[in-house]
Amino acid sequence: MQPPVVEIRHVSKYFSKVIANNDVSFTVGKGEVVALLGENGAGKSTIMKVLYGLYSADEGEILIDGKNVRIKNPKDAMSHGIAMIQQHFSLVYPHTVTENIILGNVHGWIRLEEYDSRVKAIADSYGFDIPVKAKVKSLAVGVQQKVEILKALYLNARILIMDEPTAVLTPQESETLMQFIKDFASRGNSVIFITHKMKEVMEVADRIVVMKSGKVAGIVDRSNTDENELARMMMSSDLEPAVRDEDSSEGGEILSIEHASLADKSGLKLLDDVSFSVHAGEIFGIAGVSGNGQDELCEAICGALRLSSGTIRFMDKDITDDSVRSRIDAGMGYVPVDRHRDGMISAMTLSENMLLKKSYGREWVHNGFIRQKELAAYTSDRIDKYQIKATGPDDLAGNLSGGNQQKVVLAREIDSGKHLVVFNQPTRGLDVGAVERIHHSILNEKKEGKAVILVSTELSEIFSLSDRIAIMYQGRIMGIYRNGELTTEEIGLLMAGVDYEKAQ
Repeated sequence: MQPPVVEIRHVSKYFSKVIANNDVSFTVGKGEVVALLGENGAGKSTIMKVLYGLYSADEGEILIDGKNVRIKNPKDAMSHGIAMIQQHFSLVYPHTVTENIILGNVHGWIRLEEYDSRVKAIADSYGFDIPVKAKVKSLAVGVQQKVEILKALYLNARILIMDEPTAVLTPQESETLMQFIKDFASRGNSVIFITHKMKEVMEVADRIVVMKSGKVAGIVDRSNTDENELARMMMSSDLEPAVRDEDSSEGGEILSIEHASLADKSGLKLLDDVSFSVHAGEIFGIAGVSGNGQDELCEAICGALRLSSGTIRFMDKDITDDSVRSRIDAGMGYVPVDRHRDGMISAMTLSENMLLKKSYGREWVHNGFIRQKELAAYTSDRIDKYQIKATGPDDLAGNLSGGNQQKVVLAREIDSGKHLVVFNQPTRGLDVGAVERIHHSILNEKKEGKAVILVSTELSEIFSLSDRIAIMYQGRIMGIYRNGELTTEEIGLLMAGVDYEKAQ
């Protein structure tokens, strides 16, 4: 009987007080797709970093093709045919696609044209349409991920680890990736697929390893399970989907945007004559494929970008030229799309991150000194309320899992947003449990009478939470509709820039 391609036996990994992996064991067979499923912080990425040599196991052993091996670094992993594509790409953006793929794998003088041809041949064999001579910085995120995959294929990887590979992809790009995984496995290769998305698990996995609190909670065949059973294994409970109250009444106008336009330095319009209003007790959803002006719109609302023309009114006051600080003081909260870049500082503690937007106020600062005890007590309360997995307010934000980092940002911004909270893709890259908790938080803000703007590329999220839905395409509002007026297909056409009424 052929041994498993990968066998992880009783592996444990510790980080100071935190047990990241506790006696983890599972196997991966040849030509098999194994999904690692679990909440953020369950230990999925850690065990894969042990397999790839980024971390060393404190206990246990790893077998490749039945032989005990020591993987001390990624070079050792690659020598066994293991490659890992992580959530945050490791690409050199000023270099071309080919240069990124051969970087560190060639020496001396080379004929770049020959390598262009080699890389293109590999790309073509998997149906990847990639301009190998283009600089990576000019490529869309979905294409950049294909470049990461090509790096692994160029090194003849036969065991591919993919960590949350669809977190930054559009639905169409996700479908292409799912097809690649099936194709790659059908050629006798193996895939370990770290994810929190049930739909993807049920689409491509042969077996599912469910992790909880650093341990293996169960291993099941895809054909013998369903989403509810997986949720129970992950969270010890059934999912409780957030339900929007369709009969709730809306209050007065909180935010009004009229004829807002914004152009970059080259004159390219990022926002094109955008107008809408949001009322108290309303969730205003904005749907669209990433990169169609949603980020710029959110930053214009919170004051990080200034409009080229148009006006923004908040609480019946013209704030078009107001500073970010004055908008915060007026009761505006903003959960940005990139928490690492715009929402938190990883090297700071949770308390310090909670203080960030109020460091100039009197709530936590007295005579130039931070009121540490009061701030720590407040942070501890937020940790409990938002179920943040942390040992206390002195934990570094960078040591938390992505979902728990997002909860920290969410807790701060919801408190800051007394009248309006702008959520820009608040659940991107989060597990199903964290998503449901955040959905409940968003709906609670609506119940509190706040105005909510929800930007999301997930149509299911837009439909389940929004009262009205605006569709954006290339910086324009293609239309604003009450929830239920349009089907998914009709909104999909608008997201692609097609007027569905004219297309009929």
